[in-house]
Amino acid sequence: MQDGKSSPRSARRTQAERRAETRKALLNAARALIVEKGYAETGTPEIVKVAEVTRGALYHHFADKADLMRALVQQEAEAIAEEIDARTDTGQTPLDAFMSGAKAYFSAMSVAGRAKIMLLEGPTVLGPAEMAQIDRETGGATLLEGLRHAANHGALADVPLEPLADLLSSAFDRSALAIANGGDRDAYETATRTLLAGILKA
Repeated sequence: MQDGKSSPRSARRTQAERRAETRKALLNAARALIVEKGYAETGTPEIVKVAEVTRGALYHHFADKADLMRALVQQEAEAIAEEIDARTDTGQTPLDAFMSGAKAYFSAMSVAGRAKIMLLEGPTVLGPAEMAQIDRETGGATLLEGLRHAANHGALADVPLEPLADLLSSAFDRSALAIANGGDRDAYETATRTLLAGILKA
């Protein structure tokens, strides 16, 4: 027979849900403000006001504003990697697999504000080394996997894969930023296919 009281287990679960909701609110508020105004012009008092939480709640979840930015970049990077994973298939030829990944990346980076966060604000706040580390743990890992897939199919003989992944990542980032700023996506995809075909000797 139930007495109407919550069990300790359900109470703990509710508390965990509240923490998750607070963290999500802070990330959503920070994202909206940084996309609109930029990181430097966004203050923590404004973030907590938009998130409708206390300043103490912010510092419970994040060490400081830079740590909040780090979490935001990680969140965006994971979303990008998930879209690439969902739209690539190792059963394809190396060129087709790469193009599927490139198109998925361009689509993921077309989400409003994402290019600004990942390619402009993120590197400025966190620095190139930390951004590269986050990339290696998320989207960069999918790129390297694609190169290994190509190597396993006889392409890229004697080519060092990690430096090549860095070069291609830079090219994809530059293209994604151009597309986000109104560039012709079809033209960039055509150029990307030409580039990859030459690299993969397809």
